[in-house]
Amino acid sequence: MDFEPSQRAQDYLSRVNAFIDAEVLPVEQAVLAEYAALDHQGWRSWRESAHIARLRDAARAQGLWNLFLPDAEHGAGLTTLDYAPLAEAMGRVPFASELFNCNAPDTGNMEVLHHFGSPEQKARWLTPLLDASIRSSFCMTEPGVASSDATNIEADLAFEGDDVVVNGRKWWITGAGHPRCAVTLLLGRSDAGAERHRQHSIVLIPMDTPGVRIERMLSVFGDVDAPYGHGEVVFDNVRVPASNVVLGRGRGFEIAQGRLGPGRIHHCMRCVGAAERALDLMIERGLARSAFGKPLLDLGGNRERIADLRVAIDQARLLTLHAAWQIDRVGARGAQRAIAAIKLVAPSVLQRVVDEAIQLFGAAGLSHDLPLAAFAAQARALRIADGPDAVHRQTLAKLEIAEHWARRASP
Repeated sequence: MDFEPSQRAQDYLSRVNAFIDAEVLPVEQAVLAEYAALDHQGWRSWRESAHIARLRDAARAQGLWNLFLPDAEHGAGLTTLDYAPLAEAMGRVPFASELFNCNAPDTGNMEVLHHFGSPEQKARWLTPLLDASIRSSFCMTEPGVASSDATNIEADLAFEGDDVVVNGRKWWITGAGHPRCAVTLLLGRSDAGAERHRQHSIVLIPMDTPGVRIERMLSVFGDVDAPYGHGEVVFDNVRVPASNVVLGRGRGFEIAQGRLGPGRIHHCMRCVGAAERALDLMIERGLARSAFGKPLLDLGGNRERIADLRVAIDQARLLTLHAAWQIDRVGARGAQRAIAAIKLVAPSVLQRVVDEAIQLFGAAGLSHDLPLAAFAAQARALRIADGPDAVHRQTLAKLEIAEHWARRASP
């Protein structure tokens, strides 16, 4: 079991880190302040930061582009294991992954289109997503059902001749509020009488289609995450061509499960990077500030906390690398246990590290002057997004018990 990144990946990592240090960190606070100000505007007037556009162009000019995609024609051609330290580096800054066109939910949508899209679907949607000339969203979660079980999804896909008519309400649709969000991939029920895992389909819906209505942006701890936004979106008799169905009718659950595997581990990679950044900030603060005649690090058991956090981050990183290694060997379905384990661990470790860092910073840690508040929201949200902790524990227990019985049954 070798987690050593290839020489090519190490070269990319060196360049990504150099770009973040030289170009991104100097404007981080300005971008965070700019986006915080957008929260107080109507979401329809949101705009993208000029810093983001400039940095994205600079990263692309340096060949630091689509690094997540293992396909060498459209991406960097890196393995999941090779991509892990790059995503970790991007996780140091809340918005950095977008600069390299490695941001969710676009990465998952690009992977879906790359693996399952028709030539026409790829030409219309994958190419501009790879160019970052548009952004996208993924419509799965619904307010009326427990959406952690994808077979519960109720949005209706009615096939009428050469068209699909879509009716339903979705919420927590990340990216729906972005000014360049041009298309969504919607999971809906197309065949209620079919076998449970063949009832759903995924359809591509341009956001300007009549009947698509974004009702509001939902806040996370009082922040609406402008200009990305997590929207509540209504589909009222939305009519699109049946050719917009991805892979085929009844294949939605299969696609969704394949999409979520890599997406989950990408989130975990970024969590490790965010935790490293939070620990660095905590140490810097503890060395620079004094109280009661001593540096903060020498008070209240802070040195012991730093030691424990160091161990926790390293453990999370090793679990992440192990899951990436398994995905490369046996695919996301075969690595289900490893993916569930790291999805359970990484956001919780980030939440723990950030909580301690905020405690050391005091009130400053709660503000947009630092990335800690954004990291805290990221960590807590990820313990729900892409499957809540309880579901991943259930998955792990199910697989562990099945293996136990298999061992007992063997001679």
